[in-house]
Amino acid sequence: MRSSRLVYTGMSRSGGLMLVLLFIFLSSSVVSAQQKLLTPKEFLGYELGERFTRHHRVVEYYQHVADVMQNVSLTQYGETYEYRPLVYAVVTSPENFRNLEQIRTDNLKRAALIEGAASADRKAIVWLSYNVHGNEANSLEASMWTLYELANPSNSKTQEWLKNTVVILDPCINPDGRDRYANFYNQYGHRMPNSSGDSKEHREPWPGGRSNHYMFDLNRDWAWQTQIESQQRLKVYNQWMPHVHVDFHEQGHNNPYYFAPAAEPFHEVISPWQREFQVMIGKNHAKYFDEQGWLYFTKEVFDLYYPSYGDTYPTYNGAIGMTYEQAGSGFAGLTITTETGDPLTLKDRLTHHHTTGLSTIETTSKNAGRVVEEFEKYFREGNSNPASPYKTYVVKGDNNRDKLAHFTKWLDTHAIKYGFASAGKALRGFDFQTQVQGNFNLTTDDIVISAYQPKSRLLTTFFEPQSKLPDSLTYDITAWNLMYAYNLKAFATPERINVEKKYEALAPAPAVIVKPYVYIFKYESLQDVQFLATLMQKNVKVRAARRAFSAAGENFAPGTLLVARRNNEHIPDFDNLIQGLAKNSGRRVFASMTGFVDKGKDVGSSDVSFLKAPRVAVLIGEQTSSLSGGEIWYFFERNIHYPITHLGTDYIKNVDLKKYDVLVVPEGNYRLFDEAMLGQISTWVSGGGKLIVIANGLNAFAGKEGFALKNYASDNEKSDAEKKDKELKERDVLARYEEAERKQLSDYISGAIYKVAVDNSHPLGFGLGSTYYTLKTNENRFAFLGDGGNVAVIKGKAKPVQGFAGYRANQKMDNTLVFGVEQKGQGQIIYLVDNPLFRCFWENGKMVFANAVFMVGM
Repeated sequence: MRSSRLVYTGMSRSGGLMLVLLFIFLSSSVVSAQQKLLTPKEFLGYELGERFTRHHRVVEYYQHVADVMQNVSLTQYGETYEYRPLVYAVVTSPENFRNLEQIRTDNLKRAALIEGAASADRKAIVWLSYNVHGNEANSLEASMWTLYELANPSNSKTQEWLKNTVVILDPCINPDGRDRYANFYNQYGHRMPNSSGDSKEHREPWPGGRSNHYMFDLNRDWAWQTQIESQQRLKVYNQWMPHVHVDFHEQGHNNPYYFAPAAEPFHEVISPWQREFQVMIGKNHAKYFDEQGWLYFTKEVFDLYYPSYGDTYPTYNGAIGMTYEQAGSGFAGLTITTETGDPLTLKDRLTHHHTTGLSTIETTSKNAGRVVEEFEKYFREGNSNPASPYKTYVVKGDNNRDKLAHFTKWLDTHAIKYGFASAGKALRGFDFQTQVQGNFNLTTDDIVISAYQPKSRLLTTFFEPQSKLPDSLTYDITAWNLMYAYNLKAFATPERINVEKKYEALAPAPAVIVKPYVYIFKYESLQDVQFLATLMQKNVKVRAARRAFSAAGENFAPGTLLVARRNNEHIPDFDNLIQGLAKNSGRRVFASMTGFVDKGKDVGSSDVSFLKAPRVAVLIGEQTSSLSGGEIWYFFERNIHYPITHLGTDYIKNVDLKKYDVLVVPEGNYRLFDEAMLGQISTWVSGGGKLIVIANGLNAFAGKEGFALKNYASDNEKSDAEKKDKELKERDVLARYEEAERKQLSDYISGAIYKVAVDNSHPLGFGLGSTYYTLKTNENRFAFLGDGGNVAVIKGKAKPVQGFAGYRANQKMDNTLVFGVEQKGQGQIIYLVDNPLFRCFWENGKMVFANAVFMVGM
């Protein structure tokens, strides 16, 4: 609110002046009171740490600060799936605030992300991200305290830091999860908080507050950009490109505080300066923690390798990216008794996060000149001298059009540059299809991604054929290459190829069709699945070819969709509907004026099967993995827009499964599948139901009566397998105690990519090639189905094409099932040993899952 002056006339000059002066005094007093910067306690009515603040009140406090302070702004950058606002605040000195746009654009010029020369004025930019995991709930509270101290003009320290530093605060990356947790605790918390872990207030119900609406872990989504919160945040992040980024977290309630420097492995693209500054930051934190006697640790557990974290993604974008972990998490509540018998309170937790937040800003400010200089150097080196031995990635132009469209959109999201070469030429490089070096021809239709660009190190982490893993003791998956996720024909070459022309996607060929006998649509991508789902929901009768055929001068693969005029007589204006839906979906329309095909089975053949729109149920609730359940939910609702019914684990035994055609069982650790429940499901499948089971959910069915899935070793093979396993373990029996954890890695697969053989004549393999790259995130191993379809298998010796797999775990993968189908009576059971929907970024895996839902059983 701004003061105003009132000019009063109609009285004597002296009397009027007195009245005007009195009004100005009173008005200024009121305005001054209204403009006072309130502490969080004054605004909320309670001390931080006394309760969990709901998200909307935090936003209101941020708005208050922005309203009363001339050097603070608040911007809403998006909205969650549950319609909560996503906001960020910017705070700096008043002088910097007046030049904020120039500071921002100067920074982008230093990164060569926009054209032009930056001014000589160098301002550091620090971004603080809070509450990415909803039940790691203290950081949202800490953010209000930090914002206050930065905005408070009486705080001489922060005001000095802000003279050369801009601070961005995102108070809550995950508002939906945060309110889920806060609402739970505020419902069950005692008036006098109970510090016993036995108390209900410490026991969140499934799925807990960690994840977002679709139960995704947003701290694994920075790179893949599947969730709306990630998508909207990254747009803003790329507009600022901060020099320092902190992601605030919580861990187990008995752990000391963790801060930088990070643990090994560090990805090799990380610069020496990024390593050095982490140490500088850590030492400054240690100074404050030492003064208070607070316990902490560094250089353990939390590494910088997987590119989709809130610390690694900023790091690969030139920032000093860091994770800070406070003890607590959802189990801690307002207070919890630790293993040492000491209380850990919410006030303790937020104080620690507040301390490291300010310490980060302080260290950055004191080194602002070098921080900005090294940031600029990071991108300059990417433009002129890429760190990777591979200087160019070539994605062939004859890949599936939909895959290329999705892939290039993803590149745009990350501001990775690409385009066409000016001319073709013969080259040599790594072939992602064969995993060997070979010759290939570059054409002017191929997509060229040069490593000579600002995002050089980022794209290297995404696409390099083999990532160096200095230490296999890592926190997450060790392979993620999108060339395999999309199964693209692509090459990596050490030769520099410049992008000379802007990429333009090939438009689908126009179709001029006049009432054909049958419309024909290829089935090769997720967009084709979306189209099929749309047709079904419009009550269009669709058929699919079981075998390859030729018609109207075109060749069509198994799985091709056919929409005949026959059986669709109920649809008024049939042709306009089909052609309109195809146009809206970007589908190329093929058509035939006859059902008599050139080669293969005719349209009326029994090999061209009617696809019934399935009624799909998905198991959800306690015992299921919330992450897996969320991936399935997201796939149906957001990827293909198809309705499903969630069935709770607490009442599924009382559900009449005959009302559903498909039941999906996510990953999970199940107790509900007792003998009676297995019998009920077996009967339902035999009667025509379709059961889809994912990853470790298979353990509930393997070896059980009525199910063909068996553990890897048969009775005859067990002795040999056990002998081999014993020999492997004997190698480690004399290992030193300090090496025990590392030796255990021999039994684990840390998200490695394997090449598997696919029977793409089987409906589960429709739309795939003869090989599939599976992202294996577990050590599950099952034998080939003795009486069923072994659709995707590891044949012979198992060896990852990328990523880490322990030698004992890897040897157990020889000759194992990956995806299989058991025919049971009139129904089917689809066994998906690896999760094809893992984090919903494995694009080819979505095709496998869609086939399980729509194609198997045709």
